[in-house]
Amino acid sequence: MKPAEPSASDLSSAARSGNDLSAVAGTAKVDDNTPPAVDVPDYRPVERFWPYLDLPEQPTDEELARLDPELAEALFGTPRRPFSVSLEFPDFDGPDFERALGLARASAELLEIGTPPRRRYRARFYSKDAPQLRDLFEIVGRFDGTDVLIDDRPVPYARELWLPLFWFLIR
Repeated sequence: MKPAEPSASDLSSAARSGNDLSAVAGTAKVDDNTPPAVDVPDYRPVERFWPYLDLPEQPTDEELARLDPELAEALFGTPRRPFSVSLEFPDFDGPDFERALGLARASAELLEIGTPPRRRYRARFYSKDAPQLRDLFEIVGRFDGTDVLIDDRPVPYARELWLPLFWFLIR
């Protein structure tokens, strides 16, 4: 037959009278500084974060290309890249879209940002690519959603000043 558990009244009366509570509870007296006993598991868990895939420790080139330029500069320092002008333009309806996309794909770098219907394209051109930049700008420059970026940053007067200066490189 199993011994009965002590009731709350038994424990409180023992505490008031100054008696040892361990005798009432049926356990041996434990020092207050002794840590509680912990059961040792029969197995050792795998030391990895199980819900996640095995991700590489270093970012891929595509992930680095998608970094914000200011963040990339803060993380890795100033990049050793030649001066560039980028055109960022949205999807648009019209017969010239395929031609514009073809010119953007022929640029030094093309980055597709977002998903349809809010997809944008960013094409980077270096100084040797000035004629291709001009041809693409003649197609997409008429749209308000087209941005001109100098070294991946929006700059004042990029359309009015920087592009004509860049076109002086055309011979």
